[in-house]
Amino acid sequence: MRRPTPLPPGPGQKSVWDYPRPPRVEPSSQHVEVWLGGVRVADTTRSWRVLETSHPPTYYLPADAFAPGALRPAEGSSWCEWKGRAAYLDLVAGDVVAARAVWTYPEPTRGFEVLAGTYAVMPGLVDRCVVDGETVRPQEGGFYGGWVTDAVVGPFKGGPGTHGW
Repeated sequence: MRRPTPLPPGPGQKSVWDYPRPPRVEPSSQHVEVWLGGVRVADTTRSWRVLETSHPPTYYLPADAFAPGALRPAEGSSWCEWKGRAAYLDLVAGDVVAARAVWTYPEPTRGFEVLAGTYAVMPGLVDRCVVDGETVRPQEGGFYGGWVTDAVVGPFKGGPGTHGW
């Protein structure tokens, strides 16, 4: 499969094609919010961003960013070649439940230890995720959990025809 042609970044933007592989984890002080059922269920200015070639950033929030009772263990797990085994959680806001909308790495692999005790949210399964006041767009495809903002340009992996990137 041929590598796609990266879009040129504009002022203040980054190309996801300049992100590394294997991915890099970096701290973020951006204001991150997650909304479900009309309720803000997570709010923090202390998160981690995972940056990987061809992917918009995925934000990992500390447990204390979530409202009490918002995280509920769910069935199943998956495997990431970089971070290890992921466990899933439902996100809960009153009577509204976003099934398996959250994942975590209880024992992340070497290089990703800072992600232990943090939680990522699939933006397409909640009302909205917000970074510094901007509502993010979910990464296409429903498998990856990237948060697309105006700060990043693609093309992004996840949509039709991108499996081999």
